[in-house]
Amino acid sequence: MSIRDDKLIQKYEIMTQFEKSLWDKGISFVAGIDEAGRGPLAGPVVAAACVLSAYRPIYGLDDSKKLSPKKRDNLYEQILHNCVDCKVIRIEHDEIDQINILEATKKAMRLCVDGLSKVPDYLLVDAVDIRHNNIPILPIIKGDALSVSIAAASILAKVTRDRIMEDYDLAYPGYGFSQHKGYGTKAHYEAIEKYGVSPIHRRTFLKRIL
Repeated sequence: MSIRDDKLIQKYEIMTQFEKSLWDKGISFVAGIDEAGRGPLAGPVVAAACVLSAYRPIYGLDDSKKLSPKKRDNLYEQILHNCVDCKVIRIEHDEIDQINILEATKKAMRLCVDGLSKVPDYLLVDAVDIRHNNIPILPIIKGDALSVSIAAASILAKVTRDRIMEDYDLAYPGYGFSQHKGYGTKAHYEAIEKYGVSPIHRRTFLKRIL
């Protein structure tokens, strides 16, 4: 075993602290929940719920923002093949404008929970307290870096949303969606000034411009 492999195993052991405390009590169907895309000016917000197995560890899980695109894609496939269950939901830009981004995020998270094969025994959520159907819940600040279940959900949501924005880049060329994924970069604002607001922009995020 290499030093790198040993470090990945150690990190995994540390990041299963919340799950193990529940697994040891016989609580096995534990769903980690996270989102991607709360901050961008365009595109959907995507949430994911993921239930990991206590017997099929996935080494390398971490906050999706800390991982390279190649590593995220690799872990994405590992998660799909090794998790007990998962669900990914997107809420579109127009609904975000209607109900606000926080409510859209909470709605997507709750729909993820409802989309699992059975009601989870416990929810581990990155910071957001969604309070759903009286399911026990633990919101964890920076949970995607502290819990393997939340990290797995983070990766599912991030990879899914990045791929959506890459498709939008083909549909709406010139905005650079495949590069900045809809976030408010200098190049993105310059593209809006040049081409105007696209059909997938969140109007409530662009009040200063509109």
